Amino acid sequence: MANRLHLVFGGELIDPSKSEFKDVSDLHIVGIFPNYEEAYIAWKAEAQRTVDNAHMRYFIAHLHRLRDEATAASATEELNV
Repeated sequence: MANRLHLVFGGELIDPSKSEFKDVSDLHIVGIFPNYEEAYIAWKAEAQRTVDNAHMRYFIAHLHRLRDEATAASATEELNV
């Protein structure tokens, strides 16, 4: 079975109605989790911890969707750069 990795991260947004970070160098990387359930638990804990800051947002990124071994490699990957 393939790994279903999920990245949980967050940071302060410029505008709470959008998803643009104020300072990407100051992102909080919570961690990488082997399944959605564990990622959701971590996401929820961080979201609740920062609930008083309307500009703070946490996200779950589905890393397994970024790389599909069945899909042909990009031209850059073929160059081994």
